[in-house]
Amino acid sequence: MAKEILLNAFNMNCVGHINHGLWTHPRDRSSDYTRLDYWTSLAATLERGLFDGLFLADIVGVYDVYQQSVDLTLRESIQLPVNDPLMLVSAMAAVTKGLGFGVTVNVHAEEPYIFARRLSTLDHLTDGRIGWNIVTGYLDSAARAVGQVALAEHDSRYDRADECLDLLYALWEGSWDDDAVRRDRATRVYADPAKVRKIRHEGTYFKAEGYHLSEPSRQRTPVLYQAGTSGRGRQFAARHAECVFISSPEIAVARTASRAIRQGAAEAGRRPTDVRIFAGLTVVVDRTEKAAREKYEDYARHASPEAGLAHFSAGTGIDFSQYELDEPITYGKGNFVQTSVDLARERGWTKRTILSGMALGGRYPLIVGDANQVADALEAWIDEGEVDGFNLARTVTPESYEDFIALVVPLLQERGRYKTAYGEASLRNRLFGEGDRLPARHPAAGFRAGAGQS
Repeated sequence: MAKEILLNAFNMNCVGHINHGLWTHPRDRSSDYTRLDYWTSLAATLERGLFDGLFLADIVGVYDVYQQSVDLTLRESIQLPVNDPLMLVSAMAAVTKGLGFGVTVNVHAEEPYIFARRLSTLDHLTDGRIGWNIVTGYLDSAARAVGQVALAEHDSRYDRADECLDLLYALWEGSWDDDAVRRDRATRVYADPAKVRKIRHEGTYFKAEGYHLSEPSRQRTPVLYQAGTSGRGRQFAARHAECVFISSPEIAVARTASRAIRQGAAEAGRRPTDVRIFAGLTVVVDRTEKAAREKYEDYARHASPEAGLAHFSAGTGIDFSQYELDEPITYGKGNFVQTSVDLARERGWTKRTILSGMALGGRYPLIVGDANQVADALEAWIDEGEVDGFNLARTVTPESYEDFIALVVPLLQERGRYKTAYGEASLRNRLFGEGDRLPARHPAAGFRAGAGQS
């Protein structure tokens, strides 16, 4: 039986996300991002298309590597200004029943004890439709903004994240028993004190003593997303991640990354199928190939490849403005997004090479065509790239998602590659079919009452 495709809409609480410059298109509404109806309308649209989730990226710094300034970042709104993604979820959950929500939060920007309550609250309010994209950051500007001299060394950021997850698991999974909440009016017992316990943690990076402030939510631990594919990032994903996002330029690279991720999960005592892998893609579709090409050319006239280059500069830590178009670029061992640096070094990318791949202002693989051509390409990524689904980056919003839903979704359904209704229960259960909670083979289970780990 052919694998059913999973879909996330990839977005951010800002104007310019992945495909930069398209905010200037006359039909684009991304500059309305500060309006609540912009987001509730988007959520309703995605629900109509049976998207599995709206994945919201985030950063807590600014892109100031290119030209050593934020001038272009501000002019083109390259993820600046950017608002908090978590604040959007309750409103969108109120107008949907099945759509999941993945929110990005940097482990270095949050106090775990307080953060645990925020995610539990959202899991309650969405009835188990919340996921957390765990990031460790890659911007020196973010570290400086919170009083640090510079970003911590790459692998040590994951060491801190590992410990942060252990503390969060203890709070989410171990502080309250499943039957702690009784809501017994007759005996005046809301929660049984014998079934709620204090969490004590003292480690290298964190020290905490306290009770989790929220009663158990449907999923307890949110669905765990992660995007690191460096060596240390894969090690972290092997232990924790349920969904991994990859940014691969082509199917063969995606296949190699997918196999490494699944092998890592197996080596960590989990199943290869315990991880769902999503590839980042951009799609431009219309009723005919000719119309799709014309739409793409229309979009490209408004896009800013230079803004995309500035974004890439921030991810690699390299100021590409100092290089001529065909000048060889020195790709050293950086402290930023290592997989981006490694790929650029391996392929000998010049400034011209990078710009040529950003006709729509973004770095993701681009599919342009009619519905059949797009569906064929998506199936190839699934079957040959060995991924489970896609993070669809927006172009002109909201029409890029509306077009996809109107043209591609029905065809995928006809082919048996896409669901015709949402499944029951939580986001986790719909993704994996094994219930609302993390399975016993996940390390979080070791923090549950009676598991023997404090």
